[in-house]
Amino acid sequence: MSSDPNLIVGMEHAEDAGVYQLRDDLAIIQTVDFFTPIVDDPYTFGQIAVTNALSDVYAMGGKPLTAMNIVCFPIKTMPVSILRDILRGGMDKMHEAGVLLIGGHSVEDNELKYGLSVTGVIHPAKVLLNRGGEVGDKLILTKALGTGIVSTALKAGIADEPLQAKSARCMTTLNKKAAELMADLETVHACTDITGFGFLGHACEMIEDANVGMRIEASHVPYFPGLKKLVDDLIIPAGLIRNKRHRMTQVLVDPACPESLVDILFDPQTAGGLLIVLGNAEAWELLQKMHDAGIEDAAIVGEITAAPKGKIELVF
Repeated sequence: MSSDPNLIVGMEHAEDAGVYQLRDDLAIIQTVDFFTPIVDDPYTFGQIAVTNALSDVYAMGGKPLTAMNIVCFPIKTMPVSILRDILRGGMDKMHEAGVLLIGGHSVEDNELKYGLSVTGVIHPAKVLLNRGGEVGDKLILTKALGTGIVSTALKAGIADEPLQAKSARCMTTLNKKAAELMADLETVHACTDITGFGFLGHACEMIEDANVGMRIEASHVPYFPGLKKLVDDLIIPAGLIRNKRHRMTQVLVDPACPESLVDILFDPQTAGGLLIVLGNAEAWELLQKMHDAGIEDAAIVGEITAAPKGKIELVF
C-alpha cells in the first residue's frame, strides 16, 4: 500500500472517507457511494442516494463542497424520464446541502444505479475518526433505525403507507444540521454514520481492538414504530443476517433483551444517522440542541466503558 505524509486517513481502519492534507489549515475529504433503488419513486431515490453519499463527509466532521454524479442506466429498457426524475431528486438534495454538482459519468447497464463521488473540506486538526472514544463518553444516535427492514417489507408488498413515509423521510434527511451542531464542541472524540453494517456493526468498529469497551442501552435506541412486528413476522434483510453473523461474537447480550430488538440493531441502514461519541456534559447539551433543531429521534444510547475491552455490552 502506498503512503504519503499528507495522507491523514486512508484505507487502514474502515473509516467513512479518505482525508488528505493540502496545507496546515486545510484538508480535503473524498468519498464515493452508489447503489440500486430501494424505493419505487425515482425522485425520492435520487434524494436518498445523495443524502447517503454526503453523509460520509459529515461523519468525518467536514463540509461537502462538490460532487459528481455516478449513473448506471438501462437506456434500452427503461424510460429516460425515470433517469431525469432521479437526477432532479439528487440535484434538489445537493442544493439543500449547499453542494455544487460539477460533472459525472454514466454507463449503460442492465441494472439501474445512482450515487455520487463527493469532495469536502476540513481543518486537519478537526478530523473525526470512527474510533477514539474515552471512558465515560456518551453515545448519541441522531436517526431512528429500520430502513433495511422497511425496504424488505416494501419489496414484499406489506409495508404500510405511514411506515414507508417515515422511512423515506429518514433517508432523505441530511446529517448536515447534526454535523454543524457537533462541530464547535470540545469533547467530540469520534463519529461514524450508520449504514450497511447496521447500528451494532458500526458500533463494533468503534471499539474493535481498542483499550475500551461500550455499553448500549437497547431500550434507548430509537427505531420506527411497527418495526418489531415485521421482524417477528420474519421480514428480515439478508444483510441483517450477515451483519449479525459477522459481529455477534463481539456483543454480549443481556438475556432480558428481546431477540427481535437485537435484529433491529443489526438492520443495514441507508442514509442512516450519525453515531457521535463525546463527553458526558456536552452530550446532554448537544442532545437538547438537536431536539430544539428538529432532530426529534436523536437519543443518548450508551457510553464508552473501561471493560470488557473491544466488546459491547447490550443491556435492556
